[in-house]
Amino acid sequence: MLIAEIIRKKRDARVLSSDDIAQMVRGISNGSASDAQIAAFAMAVLLNGMARDEAAALTMAMRDSGDVFNWSDLPGPVVDKHSTGGVGDNVSLMLAPIVAACGAYVPMISGRGLGHTGGTLDKMESIPGYGATPDNTLFSEVVNGVGCAIIGQTAHLAPADKRFYGIRDVTATVESIPLITASILSKKLAAGLGSLVMDVKFGNGAFMSDFDKAHELAVSITEVARAAGLPCHALLTDMNQPLADAAGNAVEVINAVDFLTGARREARLTEVVIGLCGEMLVTAGVETDRTRARDLAQAALDDGRAAERFGKMVAALGGPSDFVENHVTYLPVAPIQREVLAPRAGHISAIATRDVGLAVVELGGGRRVSSDTIDPAVGLTGLLPLGVMVDKGDPIVTVHARSEQAAEIAQAQILSAYEIGECPDRQPVVRDIID
Repeated sequence: MLIAEIIRKKRDARVLSSDDIAQMVRGISNGSASDAQIAAFAMAVLLNGMARDEAAALTMAMRDSGDVFNWSDLPGPVVDKHSTGGVGDNVSLMLAPIVAACGAYVPMISGRGLGHTGGTLDKMESIPGYGATPDNTLFSEVVNGVGCAIIGQTAHLAPADKRFYGIRDVTATVESIPLITASILSKKLAAGLGSLVMDVKFGNGAFMSDFDKAHELAVSITEVARAAGLPCHALLTDMNQPLADAAGNAVEVINAVDFLTGARREARLTEVVIGLCGEMLVTAGVETDRTRARDLAQAALDDGRAAERFGKMVAALGGPSDFVENHVTYLPVAPIQREVLAPRAGHISAIATRDVGLAVVELGGGRRVSSDTIDPAVGLTGLLPLGVMVDKGDPIVTVHARSEQAAEIAQAQILSAYEIGECPDRQPVVRDIID
């Protein structure tokens, strides 16, 4: 069938066959479909949706457009986690070594930050020498030897998705739930996973601020994943405030190492990390009971095995062999550090989380467009959470900046983003689990 006829079928809200979808994806991959045709197809899907079987067929076709890893030689289950993104979300840095220390294998292929959300890959690249884009042989060796590896997507992993997403990004079609689902799952299936856990964020710092829309996305991903043969659970987690008390790159790595070593752990961050680890261990079959799985993860964290795995992973991918012990000496430091002081007394009553993320971007710690370079040293620390009581003049955030001018701009953004007033009702950070 001609590409134009496939577009016509979806334009008219008809169900596409798996052959139709495979042909469309081949056109995306080999260039026989023009950018205009791909954009028209994306818009037709955005307006008319896709059935679960259609979304599963799209996922599998994009998976098969490039390399597909095979981990059948590993002696344990292979599992990963994916987050829809947020502010202060450094969960992957702790989660991968915790789950590896519990006996599963985590080949984590991560992305860079764009817009107000941070990227796991950017955080790891703030570590001197860390090679985030190893060849397939080294990637396999590190996963085999350490149990986990956090790397970036290669050019040969789901290449159809890369072209498709680039066109969606400039044609107002990113928000389509079937297309988001296929984009996420095609890369995870190409990574050769045996199971997957999703962290779907909602709130004013999330890609999908509305809880019901986030829930719809979580259901779509779990159902399409199962249709594609991939066991998948999803947690819906609150992003109405930063998750960690740091936002940036090097500063979030410091926060993660402190978490792994037990130097400092925040309650909300711990709840999300251990909750996701527990679901990963259950979907992977390491444990059958959710409570026991979380206890297993907590034990691997508390006895130091997870921190040890993290250190081995960093060294195996080219970073310092003593990074965990001496991480502060290795990570870049911004020359300007300025406390932002509370203008009045009261409780932290609301946080415009997206604006906090944009403050990091303005400092140089994020990207407006994908070609931007980032400054790994800049960011925010000491971000106070909702509900904390402050007096006038108490620090609510510390800005790490490259210049005084950048620090002043970030200070103004933070003061605008933080509201001080009545104590808000406490909300659970994990709102729902879809299993």
